[in-house]
Amino acid sequence: MASKKIYPLVALVGITAASGFAWWYQNSPKSDTTVVAVGAPSGPRAVGVEVAPVQKTTLRDDAEAQGSLRSRQSVMLRPEVAGRVVSLGFSDGARVSTGQLLVQLDDTFQRAEVQQSLAQMSVARANYKRNQDLVAQNFVAQRVLEESAAAMQVADAQLGLSCARLERMRIMAPFNGVVGIRNVNVGDYVKDGADLIGLEDIGMLYVDYRLPERYQAQVKSGQVVEVKLDAMPNRLFKATVQAVDPLIDANGRSIGVRAVLVNGPGEPTGPGSGAGAGAAAGVAGTRPPAAQAVVAEVASNATIPQVGRGITLPTPQSLGCPPSMFDNRKNASASGGSGPLRPGMFARVTAVFSVKPNAWVVPEEAIVPQGGKQFVIKAVAPADFAASAASAASAASAPALPEGTKWVSQRTEVKLGLRRGGQVEIISGVGEGDVVVIAGQQRLQKDGSALRVVEMGKPPANPASAPVSGPAASASVPVASASR
Repeated sequence: MASKKIYPLVALVGITAASGFAWWYQNSPKSDTTVVAVGAPSGPRAVGVEVAPVQKTTLRDDAEAQGSLRSRQSVMLRPEVAGRVVSLGFSDGARVSTGQLLVQLDDTFQRAEVQQSLAQMSVARANYKRNQDLVAQNFVAQRVLEESAAAMQVADAQLGLSCARLERMRIMAPFNGVVGIRNVNVGDYVKDGADLIGLEDIGMLYVDYRLPERYQAQVKSGQVVEVKLDAMPNRLFKATVQAVDPLIDANGRSIGVRAVLVNGPGEPTGPGSGAGAGAAAGVAGTRPPAAQAVVAEVASNATIPQVGRGITLPTPQSLGCPPSMFDNRKNASASGGSGPLRPGMFARVTAVFSVKPNAWVVPEEAIVPQGGKQFVIKAVAPADFAASAASAASAASAPALPEGTKWVSQRTEVKLGLRRGGQVEIISGVGEGDVVVIAGQQRLQKDGSALRVVEMGKPPANPASAPVSGPAASASVPVASASR
């Protein structure tokens, strides 16, 4: 029983002793010592920032758009009257010239009508000439001569009508171009309006694209645009703006632009063109003799202007009909090129409005917006900052500089221009030789702050200002205080 009663007494004595020691520790005089870390810097420190020089480069004021290639002229040839095909004057994919006969329909009845009209015209002309002689001899009245003249005019009109019907049985090429794949054969009976063959003028191509309405005042006829095609990634083509649509699309708020492009090889923009040609030649050389013969026959047929099959009929002009509407255009030469471009290709268009050869640019990260204005923070020498009249007041309130400071901050208002590829044009506020801060601006509250240039991925330029790590950081020594 005695041993159990002593336990609370021992606990009470321990608590009392602990409380007394705590009171003594709090009220006892302290030694005037301070613990500091070895290597810890003292005094003002420079702010670590990233900088970039102001560069002079060439900037283009341009806009990018997407468009499509279109034929300068495109038509689907269709007959105006029904008939049976008796001759074809082209081969699939061949080049044709203006006035070339493409499809000949059976014109047996139309030729008979022309012969009849010619006979009637001959009789009317003979009667008119006979009546002229009789009137001169006063054998018939003047009225008879006038009636014969009117009859001759009717016969002439009937001949023209018969010749027009005969011409409709001949379908000719209205312009120079390349025909597509035919849908008819010799012997087919076609109705009026049926699709026969497509004709595309691809010597010159249109590039149709749309731009936002804000570029309306900048787009003008005659401007040069750059065209890149996904089908030909290593080629660059130049087109000229031909027309601007006066109507603005209300749905997309955009304007339609049409540029004209010569179907040529374009300008090379990357390697690989020679290798492709060599590979194509190698593949061609591996064809068997039979296949090479077929290819040669197709190639020879493509160069023949008329490879039609069926009967060959004389022209209406050989029967006495007046000249055709194509007679004065048969000798028209094809314009444009014969390159690899085809209608329907997807095009990426870059419209160039102006070029600035000597523009000052800085990275976009250097721009600091404040109060509706744009600023950059320049890294200047302390002497230049102190001598600047604009920063005289800032120099008086600038913080103290660490020893060996080479750069200090100076906030400058700038006027911005174009933005291209992560760079911003500075119209005013910076010049040649200036260096601006591109990272760390949020820590620069006052002009004249000391700067320490830091490059990403590299250790600090001043090792003494770097944070201490390792065992030395945890080492400490007591230092006597100056006040006692």
